[in-house]
Amino acid sequence: MTRQPINTILFDLDGTLLPLDQDQFIQDYFSRFVIKGQELGYSPELLLTALQRGITTMVLNDGSLSNKERFDRVFEESSGINAAEFNERFAPFYHHEFDLLRRHASPSPFAREIVQEVKRKGYTVVLATNPLFPWQGTEARLGWAYLASSQFSLVTTYEDFHYAKPNLDYYRQILQLLGKEASSCLMVGNDVEEDMVARELGMEVYLVTDYLINNKNKDISGYRTGSLQELATFIKELPPCNS
Repeated sequence: MTRQPINTILFDLDGTLLPLDQDQFIQDYFSRFVIKGQELGYSPELLLTALQRGITTMVLNDGSLSNKERFDRVFEESSGINAAEFNERFAPFYHHEFDLLRRHASPSPFAREIVQEVKRKGYTVVLATNPLFPWQGTEARLGWAYLASSQFSLVTTYEDFHYAKPNLDYYRQILQLLGKEASSCLMVGNDVEEDMVARELGMEVYLVTDYLINNKNKDISGYRTGSLQELATFIKELPPCNS
């Protein structure tokens, strides 16, 4: 059976297009989230518990609700705080305090170069970042990488997606929305468990190793691997996309 030519490239964001120490970023995010909530008069203990439970339930989402709907329901149940009211009051966080988290990122010129090159060659380009953040948080992190959502045919955020990595249904939802076959896609990411799992659907994969995450110490010898700079070279060698 002849393999279908690649016409679509999916990019992870954190640790891939955006070089980032994810552990430090998440720890600082949790801290600033709670501090902001406390300033608004909410209990820090309740907020932290509700945030953690909300994230967990998004990762385990069964698809019957969007990740946002799932998060809001569990957040409200865990904290007793009206989710709609909290979201409205908390929205400025993503325009101010959240941007302070950029200190954990080390933007690379290769990211913009890579995205521009695949677009120039005619590939469909997807920002396949784990949809656990509101769109404001995703837009902010894209900006840290000197990228914009307008450069992508699809950006996965928690408002629109019903699954999260490493659930294969997350990747299936992307394929369904784009009308693509898995065999025509390349998934690029830095997390062995969350990103390389796309190969189980038939996608090609590329493991970026600058900020490699391999929590289960899996054998990675079977993957195409390289730094972000090496990925840029690989992208330059890709043929133009004719489909």
